Amino acid sequence: MARSASSSASGGKTAKSAANAGNGDNFELRSLQERFEKDRRFNASEEELLGFYQKMLLIRRFEEKAGQLYGLGLIGGFCHLYIGQEAVAVGLQSALNEGKDSVITGYRDHGHMLAYGIDPKIIMAELTGREAGISRGKGGSMHMFSTEHAFYGGHGIVGAQVSLGGGLAFAHKYNEDGGLCMAYFGDGAANQGQVYETMNMASLWGLPIIFVVENNQYAMGTSVKRSSAETEFYRRGTAFRIPGMEVNGMDVLEVHQAARIAVEHVRGGNGPVLMELNTYRYRGHSMSDPAKYRTREEVQGVREKSDPIEMAKAELLKLGVSEDRLKDIEKDIRTSVAEAADFAEKSPEPAPSELYTDVLVGTY
Repeated sequence: MARSASSSASGGKTAKSAANAGNGDNFELRSLQERFEKDRRFNASEEELLGFYQKMLLIRRFEEKAGQLYGLGLIGGFCHLYIGQEAVAVGLQSALNEGKDSVITGYRDHGHMLAYGIDPKIIMAELTGREAGISRGKGGSMHMFSTEHAFYGGHGIVGAQVSLGGGLAFAHKYNEDGGLCMAYFGDGAANQGQVYETMNMASLWGLPIIFVVENNQYAMGTSVKRSSAETEFYRRGTAFRIPGMEVNGMDVLEVHQAARIAVEHVRGGNGPVLMELNTYRYRGHSMSDPAKYRTREEVQGVREKSDPIEMAKAELLKLGVSEDRLKDIEKDIRTSVAEAADFAEKSPEPAPSELYTDVLVGTY
């Protein structure tokens, strides 16, 4: 009887394996990663690298100014700065097709908007709750939004943007517009159930979406190792047959190279990709977070060894870009950020009637 049962179990397993083989059992978790590892860094021209450098530096200086304005009481509510993570948004979004592809993220969103080339003035005006802001002052730091730029937020509910990103990807496929959605979320949000529900449906329907885990090592004040059983987030799509990629999120050239591979895969009709970008935020979770859960030495160590802007600067110097030119870029960006802050401070606040606009869409 035992022999018969064993034979039956073996036969069942064989039948299941045969069925899986018919459903594309050649799926490999590291298929894209292996391709990426053959050539990890984008061979940027001087002009391309200067573009990356300028955008990252703009984000850094903009966020530093936003922190100052928050301290002066000109920015209310929560404010989450992107300092340290600049290479992620710049490297990824520079591989997208602006006007065709969509982007959605969580509440640490200023950097993503700046990486898309949106005017710093209207972003700063939004942070300060002014009528001239990109969302007319109603979105603030956490809920900025611009359909004109296919940027769908800015979301305050942890992980909620991922499900909406699945909807955006479905729209791209339904409309056959050739676009894809890049949906960002953090290592903390990676433990939300709706993220996996979305991954399941995205894989099932072959949706054009790139899931991006910005692993900055801390979910608020909780380290990844204390909150996640699987700390290698790029593996988490395995159950849904989604290939994963693990990327150094502090190196803009590596980020951009990985993005090009992921975008090509998704745009080729092959379904979603899960990317883990290992990065680090220099400031606290938000402006009200003193970040006592880590040491100054830890933060300083990352700054000294892995700062994305300093790494890009070193590459530019190797290409023969002069120190004087880099100083001019720094000066121009500081001027631009100062003008954005001045514009925001001088802009009027929205009229009370603005509370009732954009609540419902005008037509269905």
